[in-house]
Amino acid sequence: MARPSAYALIATDLDGTLLRHGDTVSARSRAALSRAAEAGARHIVVTGRPVPQVRHLLLELDYRGLAVCGQGAQVYDAAANTLVSSLTMNRDLADVALGKIEAEVGEVFAAVNQDGMEGLMLMEPGYEMPHPTLPAVRVASRAALWSDPINKVLMRHASLTDDELAAAARSAAEGLVTVTMAGPGTVELQPMGVTKATGLALAAERMGIAPQAAIAFGDMPNDIPMFRWAGYGVAMANAHEELKAVADEITFSNEEDGIAAVLERLFV
Repeated sequence: MARPSAYALIATDLDGTLLRHGDTVSARSRAALSRAAEAGARHIVVTGRPVPQVRHLLLELDYRGLAVCGQGAQVYDAAANTLVSSLTMNRDLADVALGKIEAEVGEVFAAVNQDGMEGLMLMEPGYEMPHPTLPAVRVASRAALWSDPINKVLMRHASLTDDELAAAARSAAEGLVTVTMAGPGTVELQPMGVTKATGLALAAERMGIAPQAAIAFGDMPNDIPMFRWAGYGVAMANAHEELKAVADEITFSNEEDGIAAVLERLFV
C-alpha cells in the first residue's frame, strides 16, 4: 500500500499502544504528537475503555478533541466534557448471548460497563479484573449486572485462553453480538456491528477527515476493524499476532515509544 508522507488524523489505542506501564505517556510520545499537531494533524484516542475510565487520562494529556470509547459505542467530546453519541446494548440479548456461550464452554464470569458519563463497571461473583487500577463494583449476582443500561459485557473463563474463549463466543453467539478481544483477560461482547471502526468513522466524519488520511496504531484484535478503516495501520511490537497479520507496518513496543518512532519519521 502506498504511504502518504503525512496524515491528517492519528488514531491511537491506549492500553498496550500509547500508554506505557502505569498508564503513563512518555515525554517522547507527547513531543511527537505535539509535532504532528503543529503540522496540522489531529490526534484521536480510540479505546476499549468507556468514558468514565478514560477521562482522567485525557485530562492528564490535556486532550481537547473527540475520543472514541467503549469499543466504538461512545464518541466523547473532551473539550465540552459531553457524549456526542452513545450506543447501548440490549441487556436481554446480552444475557441470552452469555447463556449460549456457557452452553458451549461451561461457566464464564462476567462484568459490564454501564452507559453514560458516570457509568460504573459492575462485576459478578468470580470475575477478576485484568486491569486492577480501574474502578469496579462487585455485585451479588448476574441479574444485578442488568440493573441499568450498558454498552458492553466483559467475560473471563477459568481455563480457556483468551483466543479460545473469543473463538467459542463468536461461534455460540453469532448474529447476536459482536465479540472482540481487547487485551489480556479481556474478551468482550458489544452491540452487534459496533467496533472501534464504527466509532472512529463517526468521529472522523464530524472532523471532515477521510479514512485514507488516517494512520492508526494498535496492539490487539479489537484494533483490526480500525486498521481496515484507516489508510495505514501500525501494530506495536507487543501486538497480538492477528493484528500484526493485517498491519501495514510493525513498530517498536509501547514501552519503547513505538508510536513516537513512526511519527518522528512522518512529521519531520
